[in-house]
This record gives sequence, C-alpha cells and structure tokens, in this order.
Amino acid sequence: MSRDSKSSGLWDLAKTVFYAVLIALVVRTVAFEPFNIPSGSMKPTLLVGDYLFVSKYSYGYSRYSLPFGLPIIPGRVLFTEPERGDVAVFKLPADNKTDYIKRVVGLPGDKIEVRRGILHINDAPVRRELAGVELAVDGYGRPHRVTHYVETLPGGRRHSIYEKSDNEENDNTGIYTVPPGHYFMMGDNRDDSQDSRVRSAVGFVPRENLVGRAEILFFSTDGSSPFWQVWRWPWVIRFHRFFQDIV
Repeated sequence: MSRDSKSSGLWDLAKTVFYAVLIALVVRTVAFEPFNIPSGSMKPTLLVGDYLFVSKYSYGYSRYSLPFGLPIIPGRVLFTEPERGDVAVFKLPADNKTDYIKRVVGLPGDKIEVRRGILHINDAPVRRELAGVELAVDGYGRPHRVTHYVETLPGGRRHSIYEKSDNEENDNTGIYTVPPGHYFMMGDNRDDSQDSRVRSAVGFVPRENLVGRAEILFFSTDGSSPFWQVWRWPWVIRFHRFFQDIV
C-alpha cells in the first residue's frame, strides 16, 4: 500500500469519527440524553441503577441543553410549559451544574404546603390511596418499612409515593408560593428526598434550569456487581424494568 493510500485511509477514518461524534452531540443536545439514577429519592418510580432517556425538546432549550452549559442560548427558546406530574431533570439552582431528577408538583403561582405528610396545592389536599406497606432500604443500606401510596395530582396524573411516616422533618412545612417562571419539585420517596421543600439546598427551580422530561427506562441493574462480570448479568440486571414508560 502506498503512502498516499495510507494517508487517505487515515483521513477517511478521522472524518468518520468526527461525523459520528458530531451526530451524537446533536442528538444529545436537541433530542435525547441518557441519565442514570444514583440515589433513592424517586422510589418507587425510579430505582438506584436505573438508566433512562430524557427528552431535551419537551420544554424547549436553554444553555443547560448544551454540553458544559455553554452560555450561547439566552433564557429559554421554543419553550413548552411542564405539566404537573412530569418527572423532570434539572440543574440544581445552588450550583447550576448538578443534575437532579424530581417530580413537578408546583407550577408558577401555585401555593404549596405539606401538612402531616399530605401535599396541599392551592390549599386543597392531594388525594392519596393506601397501596400497602413495603420493606425498603435507605441510603446507608439499612432496611426499614415504608407506606406505599398512590397520589393523584390536580389534573388526574397518578403516581406512587413512599412515606416512612407523616411526622418526618419535611412532613409539615410553611406555604411556598411558586414565583413566575419557577417550579416546585418533590421526590416520590417523600421522607428521603432533598427537594424544593429545602430552600437552602434546592428551593424553587427556574425555568432556565430545566434539562428535559424523563421518558423511558432502557436499562437497570441492582449494582451488586461490576458491569464487566457478564456471567452475573442474569442475577443483577433488572430485565423487567427495560423499556418502561416513566409516569
């Protein structure tokens, strides 16, 4: 093979890699981005070790739609208002870097309050139905019992939540009035979630900080063994969670 042929081959390979990376970046920016769940704050909806796709186009685009949060999109463009009950990924307002995933429960202008564990929206209690008592594991690996409820938000969206009790730290709050252009987020694992109830850590989430809406699970593992141990996949991969819609 001649030197010119080798150079041509390397140049073709470089172009192929460049275009593949470019296409991946475009898809990640405007369409879908993969995320994984590192904590149990969204149990039982999302589990540690779940991998999901987030639709970037659902709420339009901001600087946080771009890699590294490049400040080249002013505010938010092509914006569509989140719906109450959406599971959304957003940048933590405290640092504008950390990805959080919670459920949208409060829209601009809403008054949000928790009384004895029951979410109130605009002074009306949100209906919850008992679904049973289950054994769960906290962030330190300690087992404990939780009560499983099905909650129905205004508008009819239904989802599961966990409660240790109705007397935990964030089970009785003041009234939060959601400012214009902001949202109130809560985890489904109500007593193990740092969310908008904690003003100093999360607080209200600005519209600009929205990354996208969680759409579908595509992979899940319980994390009990390294990914390369393929011989253990039948026991550690949660095949039954593959391709589930996130509601």
